[in-house]
Amino acid sequence: MVNLEWYRTFKAIYETGSLTGAAESLYVSQPGVSLHLSSLESYVGYKLFDRSSRKMVPTERGKILYNFILEPIGKLQEAEEHFKKSTEKDIPTVSIGMCFETFQFTLEPYLPTLDFNVIIKFGEYPEMLADLDNGILDMIITPQKGDYKNLVYKPFFKEKLVLVAGKETATKEFEALIAHRDFAAAQQWLKTQTWYGTTGDMEHLRRFWYQNFEKRPDFRPNFIVPNICSILRCLSGRSGFAVVPDFLSKKELDAGQVKVVWEGEKPIENTLHFGTRSKTIYADQLAKIQEIFEKEMLNSTRD
Repeated sequence: MVNLEWYRTFKAIYETGSLTGAAESLYVSQPGVSLHLSSLESYVGYKLFDRSSRKMVPTERGKILYNFILEPIGKLQEAEEHFKKSTEKDIPTVSIGMCFETFQFTLEPYLPTLDFNVIIKFGEYPEMLADLDNGILDMIITPQKGDYKNLVYKPFFKEKLVLVAGKETATKEFEALIAHRDFAAAQQWLKTQTWYGTTGDMEHLRRFWYQNFEKRPDFRPNFIVPNICSILRCLSGRSGFAVVPDFLSKKELDAGQVKVVWEGEKPIENTLHFGTRSKTIYADQLAKIQEIFEKEMLNSTRD
């Protein structure tokens, strides 16, 4: 079944004369426009435009299709406008991608105070970058930058990956090994300890281990839990190790339930960015979200 968005994209290309113009008018990425057009051409079975270096020239079949859909698409747009006018308040909805822990630590308490709708999506960073470029998401919180021309990144915070342990963990032997720079023995000692990891992502542990011991960890954590928040709850007041971003463990560190054991011989820092499309109709709403993140991250660095 044909996607009605393909027709809307086709109409925008026809009227602007280019993929870029259509993308700008629809506030989506150029690759997204290209995908819609190729999908529609595959569906109808023939070319709708002749591509040139400067302009998309409609074929004869393209002209026929445009004239056929012009009035129905116009009616749908008119119906949409009438629907908006019939409501007392048009509430915008923004979609934001980030990791689960970042959401809980920063944005979750503020949701009831916002005067617009928010959809939160959790996932892997490459997937979220692609969704942002394709217009599925309006902003992402990411330490990674993708090669997308339509996206812009604003750095706002540095997180550090640290080795933490529950307050009951005996760490004097490890600390002595590190003080004497006996990293081989320190590595072997750590491998005999109780470890916690997360279901979806062992990247923190792998990066920390490789950065400081120049090899990948050859063991699996004893306990695999859903997320970093679960790790911190399990460690609080008990024993065991994990590698986590420092700002996510601030509450437990301040309460003395978890302690930082080692920042590493070669500390690892990630710069968190606000990722957005270069053009968006939700600039005001995204600015409010960014303000919340900047406030909370600033608070996390204070004693």
